Amino acid sequence: MVIRGAPAIGVAAAMGVALDVRRSRATGTTQLATEFYRTCDLLAATRPTAVNLFWAIERMKRVFAGGMRVGRSTAELQALIDAEAVRLHDEDVANCRAIGRHGAGVVPAEARVLTHCNAGALATGRYGSALGVIRAAVEAGKRVAVYADETRPFLQGARLTAWELVRDGIDTTVITDGMAGSLMRAGMVDVVVVGADRIAANGDVANKIGTYTVAVLAREHGVPFYVAAPLSTIDLSTPDGSGIPIEERDAKEMTYMGASQLVPEGAAVWNPAFDVTPASFVAGIITERGICRPPFAESLKHVCDGNQ
Repeated sequence: MVIRGAPAIGVAAAMGVALDVRRSRATGTTQLATEFYRTCDLLAATRPTAVNLFWAIERMKRVFAGGMRVGRSTAELQALIDAEAVRLHDEDVANCRAIGRHGAGVVPAEARVLTHCNAGALATGRYGSALGVIRAAVEAGKRVAVYADETRPFLQGARLTAWELVRDGIDTTVITDGMAGSLMRAGMVDVVVVGADRIAANGDVANKIGTYTVAVLAREHGVPFYVAAPLSTIDLSTPDGSGIPIEERDAKEMTYMGASQLVPEGAAVWNPAFDVTPASFVAGIITERGICRPPFAESLKHVCDGNQ
């Protein structure tokens, strides 16, 4: 959890591969290749849900394999991988800004936006996906106030989202996860914008635990629910949300707050890090190439053509 957020995990994987290759003392390309693929396998085993991790690693593998095919030297392969990692990072920043530009249009001129977890600069290369939409709306002159779910149990909303937005001078109110329904019932939320860790081919969305609850509440109260994510988060090889692996985290994230134990010994704990929101609850998926609308099986395939 030192690095979290699907786009940031992908960027970090690419940088990790590049760093290991740069540090290698391999005397030949065969030895370098052995080390390279071992590092890729190690990083791929770290987090199961965020598809950006696997997307980034596969991209680095393609570049390395291409260099091997044309007979690049060890030094040339190192430079090739290094440059690709930097390119991947820079593309992520550009993609987030494009997501922001496309998504700003779904934010009313005077808007109260609810977001869950952290899909900002701290979860991406920079700028953010869901928070990129909010930032772009503010930059366009819209008056935006944000409600940030605290996002139990790791408190990414309270600790990270609020920190980012306050630094930007954006009106921010932190609420507990259980307050979202009352807020919507009172007519105090105009739109919901969240990020994603993996989006299936049919538009089902895996995101931080509690996102599904927010989507159900938004549907009940007539509040549009949008997902902001780069194309690297879309997994067309997974037909629907039932095929998305859900990471389960250490029970201590729930049972302790710092050094203080909150839950009595003997109580069982279930701590999935993510849940899946059915596509039917999603008004649109905001990508760097535009906003995908239902039916998502068609719109996601169209927007991803040439990208996967």
